[in-house]
Amino acid sequence: MTAVTTAHGAPAGRHAFGVTAAVTGLGVVAPGGIGTRAWWDATLRGQLAVAPVTRFDASGYPATLAGEVAGFVDEDHVPAKLLPQTDRVTRLSLAAAAEALRDARLDPRDLPDYAMGVVTANAMGGFEFGQRELQALWSKGRRHVGAYQSFAWFYAANSGQISIRHGLRGPSGVVVSEQAGGLDAVAQARRRLRTGVCAVLTGGFDSALCPWGWTAQLAAGGMSTRGDAERAYLPFDADASGHVPGEGGALLVLEDADVARARGAAVLGTVEGCAATFDPAPGTGAPRLLAAARLALADARIDPADVDVVFADAAGERDADRAEAAALAELFGPYGVPVTAPKSLTGRLGSGGSALDLAAALCALCDQVVPPTAGAVRVADDCPVDLVTGAPRPARLRHALVLARGRGGFNAATVVRGAR
Repeated sequence: MTAVTTAHGAPAGRHAFGVTAAVTGLGVVAPGGIGTRAWWDATLRGQLAVAPVTRFDASGYPATLAGEVAGFVDEDHVPAKLLPQTDRVTRLSLAAAAEALRDARLDPRDLPDYAMGVVTANAMGGFEFGQRELQALWSKGRRHVGAYQSFAWFYAANSGQISIRHGLRGPSGVVVSEQAGGLDAVAQARRRLRTGVCAVLTGGFDSALCPWGWTAQLAAGGMSTRGDAERAYLPFDADASGHVPGEGGALLVLEDADVARARGAAVLGTVEGCAATFDPAPGTGAPRLLAAARLALADARIDPADVDVVFADAAGERDADRAEAAALAELFGPYGVPVTAPKSLTGRLGSGGSALDLAAALCALCDQVVPPTAGAVRVADDCPVDLVTGAPRPARLRHALVLARGRGGFNAATVVRGAR
């Protein structure tokens, strides 16, 4: 076997903890826009992408609103041979992967074998594909269940299909930690760079807007049952009634900064700090989101005063919102730092949500502007946060802190810095 080396000739297995993780490409497919530019423009406009479900008839369910990716034509983004073997979530992620690589001006074929991998997050798998095959099983019999059911529903399908499509033969994987997954995947990708890998395609995607997926999400709880899209998902608001689910996410090209500079790549920002914590069992201790934030700042070697904006988890549930606001107030002081929750415009996207927030943070750092939370949100007195609502807020931004919480007690925090 031929030894794998980095662009500097160092063995790929060498630990290199001084590696800086640079973001050189973004790919977004989300409610509000297909492609990073379209989605970011919609975000800055405060365009609400939450609306009545159209992907199936939700009229008989208690919740009827979602953040859907409108106008996505599968055949425009995915080769015909892949359509029978992929769920919608994989098709969305394939489109984002192609955009991220284009944006990075990176052709994996130009890298040494095994020099680039893919790490994605996915919390719900291919619900729509699985539902279709189960319907065929029960209505027609086992001979009508396709062979692709063996893997198309699986959490790792996105990583696998992206790897095959683009020849990403380096260390790869999948993370399952619900809303925290997008940040956890980036943290794992960063660790891969420290072992000598040149680049990793990373982020998160979810899509479960079908009757089976909808039923599962309703059973998990926390969904708003309001029919008014303007009032359904109101994080940090006294009138908060839960969240609206959505589909989509973002993928990032993460590179060793030295390798990126050597090939003349444009750096959008750097991942400076990552951390994850786990809440204790219910009733046995306090949530540990604050601990995750502190650990991420320590990893980035910065103080709270160095953080210029926070992208909040923004659960839209009163207890969870109060807990997050209290954590932010303890870390930064009451109303101590601008806070935003652009996911209020798209809904919570599962593993795709925190990856999309990370993309938003990088765009904000590039444009020196804080994107708005939905304009209908009015901050509750018991949530002492400086929430940016209604319109973008120009600001001098150097560091952004992105927070995420996943069901089951997952907490994640990531610090990104703008390009120097």
